Amino acid sequence: MFARPTPAFLSTITLGVLVAPGDAQSQARPIFQDGQAQVVEAFADSTQWVREELYVETEFDSDGDGRPDRVRVAVVRPAQTESQGLKVPVIYESSPYYSGTSGVGPFFWDPRQQVGGEPNPRNPHPPAPHRPRPGISSSHVGTWVSRGFAVVHSEAPGTGLSQGCPTVGGDPEALAPKAVIDWLNGRAQGYTAADGGQEVVADWSTGKVGMTGTSYNGTIPFAAATTGVEGLEAIIPVAPNTSYYRYYRSNGLVRSPGGYVGEDMDVLYDFIHSQDPAERAWCDVNVRDGEMAAGMDRVTGDYNAFWEGRDFMVRTENVRAATLMAHAFNDWNVMPEHSVRVYEALKARGVPTMAYFHQGGHGGPPPLELMNKWFTRYLYGVKNGVEDEPRAWIVREGDERLEPTPYPDYPNPESEGVTLAPTSGGSWWGGLALAGESTSSGGVETLRDNFSFGGDDLARAEFSDHRLLYVTPELQQDVHLSGWTSVTVRMTADQSQTNLSVWVVELPWTEGRGARGGIITRGWADPANRGALQGDGPADLAAALDRATDHRRMDRSEPLTPGEFVEVTFDLQPDDQVIPAGSRIGLMIFGSDRDFTLRPDPGATLTVDLEGTTLTLPVVGGEAALMRALGRPVS
Repeated sequence: MFARPTPAFLSTITLGVLVAPGDAQSQARPIFQDGQAQVVEAFADSTQWVREELYVETEFDSDGDGRPDRVRVAVVRPAQTESQGLKVPVIYESSPYYSGTSGVGPFFWDPRQQVGGEPNPRNPHPPAPHRPRPGISSSHVGTWVSRGFAVVHSEAPGTGLSQGCPTVGGDPEALAPKAVIDWLNGRAQGYTAADGGQEVVADWSTGKVGMTGTSYNGTIPFAAATTGVEGLEAIIPVAPNTSYYRYYRSNGLVRSPGGYVGEDMDVLYDFIHSQDPAERAWCDVNVRDGEMAAGMDRVTGDYNAFWEGRDFMVRTENVRAATLMAHAFNDWNVMPEHSVRVYEALKARGVPTMAYFHQGGHGGPPPLELMNKWFTRYLYGVKNGVEDEPRAWIVREGDERLEPTPYPDYPNPESEGVTLAPTSGGSWWGGLALAGESTSSGGVETLRDNFSFGGDDLARAEFSDHRLLYVTPELQQDVHLSGWTSVTVRMTADQSQTNLSVWVVELPWTEGRGARGGIITRGWADPANRGALQGDGPADLAAALDRATDHRRMDRSEPLTPGEFVEVTFDLQPDDQVIPAGSRIGLMIFGSDRDFTLRPDPGATLTVDLEGTTLTLPVVGGEAALMRALGRPVS
């Protein structure tokens, strides 16, 4: 059951009823009301839906057998596409998960590794099961077929009954859905069997396709869009991974996705490799143990050609599909930068864009009403005005996930970067003041790296020599943050390689806050890649394209010289949240983050120069708003 939108959301809906041409008494046709495709009684009888399975031939041979790979496809469409010659657009989802995945367990890389050192061998992963399901999946079918769409699913290469190899972000994961879209437009061949078989045509399709899905299933729509394939008119990626480098690395640092310490490309490969066991050996040897083993680089964490080949952020120039990005600001698995960087880049290129963000964790699609308007506008061509509605829909703290508040854009257009500087006392609680008013006389402060202390424990501690913490005075008014937070840390270490972790926290630390806890935002960086780091606070459109691809500069590292200070500047994860009055905003600097980074032997000493360290917050209302919140007079 789908929740109704908020009154603010309803107020943007264009009223009126549009019915497609034709005699509705004798021939069923889609019906549109309030700019949305409605359930049509004649389409709603699931016992009459046409269901078919086929194999679409692609343009690649990822398994080295000398023949183009074919991917398994399932179609569900209204009966009228068969009985009355009705042509309909398509809602399409593709996934590597449909036919089973292997379990998680002691099969990840051991995070107990020195930064810059060689990793310990990984335990073998048990094979993924091979459990193809009739019809592949039922997702979206009940929602869209009764509204006059066909629903198509396909298994990703090397999974289920699809041929080829899992490449985890490689070209086949973009070209496989492209082939399916080409088939829906009559440009590729489909067959009744994986080998040979009779040809199947999609003469019921209008050729207009919309893709959606969550997580990996949300990555594939964006991957397909980067091919520029004709017919892919709209996508709604939910929590998509738009760059595998940013998923498994962070500013030159080896970093795990939240909840999966030690996961890397080869682990995900094993997790999804569900094709016929008899067909797996070639892929294991050539993809997992060949290309991936040679390219992942768990020593330096630097960007290279391997990561470039699995980086969809660098291909935004090919995207023409209208894109509604959906993400959570507290998704520590696929972090929000994956959607925000792409949203900014597509907007700068003039692609129709919209963003939906909520305050929870991984996943969570937009309200059905918004998705319906998006697909109705771009697949059926109904002029419902969705392109004129607010660009950003953000779920405010405490609101239901399907009740977003509209904003003109994201980041909030009234957001401005406000720079703060720390004052001494970070082993306890040092101060954090406006940079121009800091009373710090400079000086340095030190911390000792120790991965055994979690970040939440460090933030709660009254005193710790394993982190430095600097906090503002208690807020007298709420502070709304929207956009990119950036940090500059002037530092040195007594070792040539070290982790650097930065959290911005709300204090006193509050439990029971769901995915957020007391975290405002956070980020990680390798000081050895300091020359490539260029965090610059909230982005404007001119900087959007560079921001989407700035990780390409992480291609070389320069170890630290103990005792020699360097400046490390980088962005933390983008955010939009209101920090309530009565709280304090804290900047916490530490070394290894046990839930995300490698865990080197404890004991490294990091020294921070306070005079060269700053935090820039994206404050709605700018410096004046923050000053009022701090109880300061505003001239």
